[in-house]
Amino acid sequence: MKEEVKRWINKAEDDLRKAVDNFKIKNYDLTSFLCQQAVEKALKAILIEKTGKFPKIHDLIKLGKLINIDEVLLKECEILNPVYIKTRYPDINNEKYTAKESKKDIEIAKKVLEWIKKNI
Repeated sequence: MKEEVKRWINKAEDDLRKAVDNFKIKNYDLTSFLCQQAVEKALKAILIEKTGKFPKIHDLIKLGKLINIDEVLLKECEILNPVYIKTRYPDINNEKYTAKESKKDIEIAKKVLEWIKKNI
């Protein structure tokens, strides 16, 4: 595995750990945002491994399709994809994330990271 790929995977895992920590203190918006970030970084890591580069986008669906991610996980990425915008811009979403939503986002991030680490 390339050193750059390791750095991206480590950062993805760090984001996921921080998401879990924020879930514990009921900071659900940040939890979900960090889950999206973890998945995005992990997807970019596998792209670096396979192609040496990645597009500078935040769209998990497009990134997932570029690596031919499992269809079930692509559906999970569809759930997590809007989090990047919804948690950052108050004019897009005025509602706070719930524990249920953030817990699901953590589960998705864990599944995607596990798949990527097995397939890298």
